[in-house]
Amino acid sequence: MKVTIEDTCTACGLCIDTCPEVFEMGDDIAQVIVDEVPAEHEEAVQQAADECPSESIIVE
Repeated sequence: MKVTIEDTCTACGLCIDTCPEVFEMGDDIAQVIVDEVPAEHEEAVQQAADECPSESIIVE
């Protein structure tokens, strides 16, 4: 699984709270800190994407 964050991110921090192993706060928006999401974190990443208020998390 791959995940990206679009520029529409509002930096609310929900994704970081949900899965800090994959997301961290950048200068202006959240950012992904892994190339491939480890299998044990895929469910949390999907939850973060589903709950993102700006729908900025793209899961592939």
